[in-house]
Amino acid sequence: MRIVLWIGNEPNQKALANRIEAAYPIAAIVTETRKAQRKLGAKMLAEKVVEKLFLSAIGKAWWGMLQHYNKLYPSYPAVPTLDVENINSDEAYQFTLQHQPDLIIVSGTRLVKEKMLAIAPSIGILNLHTGLSPYVKGGPNCTNWCIATEQFHLIGNTIMWIDKGIDTGNILATEFTPITGNENLSALHLKVMDHAHDLYVRAIAYLAKGERQSIPQSTIAKGTTYYTKQWTLAQKFKLVGNFGKLKNKVQSGEIVQLQKEIKTVGLK
Repeated sequence: MRIVLWIGNEPNQKALANRIEAAYPIAAIVTETRKAQRKLGAKMLAEKVVEKLFLSAIGKAWWGMLQHYNKLYPSYPAVPTLDVENINSDEAYQFTLQHQPDLIIVSGTRLVKEKMLAIAPSIGILNLHTGLSPYVKGGPNCTNWCIATEQFHLIGNTIMWIDKGIDTGNILATEFTPITGNENLSALHLKVMDHAHDLYVRAIAYLAKGERQSIPQSTIAKGTTYYTKQWTLAQKFKLVGNFGKLKNKVQSGEIVQLQKEIKTVGLK
């Protein structure tokens, strides 16, 4: 089974690549390094100041996780690697064809367009969504959305067959991320990401045995798609305000009871 990765050029994606390589040889990796954002306007600068003063736990949790992975995995696996600004570029397309993948693994890139999807490797193209589809989709971070909306029971991960939509592909596997309620925000993000990587490796093992499943999301539930433009200061304050409720929700058994009403897709 020849595996090619299309991943964002971030420490958590580097960790994923190393986790996969430890179990299954990777034929090649395409990383996507996006250009720096444009200059911030006065309103956005003001919001950044508010975040630094009152919402610093959110940024620290994410950057702390990235630093953790950088220490564990200082480099990518020693395989042919191409870095592009856009995963949909001609360079990425030709490089991928050159390595003749049976399976393409996607994580952390911008939306993959039809030209790349048309490569159609023999097994398929998988995408990682660090949220529980179809219940919670979109971005910028579904764990944060679960906290901000008090849907703690939906914290989890999805491995899906990619399509041209936003987290809309047929599902291979979904799982809740096990939590104790004693995690701080940083530990929670790390736990979700570690679980995502573990689920991805197990999904590849499932496919390597010749197993297949592809469950349309419409047969499970409707769910909600969140967008980055909706992730406002108000939502961030809700996250910080709600996070303290997590421990009681877990220890009271409320989360487990709510999860009993949620349909997940296991690796049979």
